[in-house]
Amino acid sequence: MNTFQLSIIHRLPQCYRWLEGFAGAKVEPIPQNGQSADDSLVALKLLSPDGDNAWPVMHKLSQALSDIEVDCSVLECEGEPCLFVNRQDEFAATCRLKNFGVAIAEPFSGQNPF
Repeated sequence: MNTFQLSIIHRLPQCYRWLEGFAGAKVEPIPQNGQSADDSLVALKLLSPDGDNAWPVMHKLSQALSDIEVDCSVLECEGEPCLFVNRQDEFAATCRLKNFGVAIAEPFSGQNPF
């Protein structure tokens, strides 16, 4: 089994949707006052490694998800490669990635740090 140790990803806080006519190729953020539909996307961004080294890692992560038939796409977002998965597949995707040794950075607040 391949592992991706020392890879750390986090979920971007915003939800996305496919840009009309560009499904699988381009995304647009869903406005915060807009309602997240079941077909909305979440973006997983690699924290480590970054830069040009991130692209091959993201493609390997994409392949790991494809192996369990989770649809995903690696696209540029905020200047970095991001892995986009359907919102309803988020838990399956993060579970699969954790099983491959990828760390998932979780947000926390000062009021509830753990």
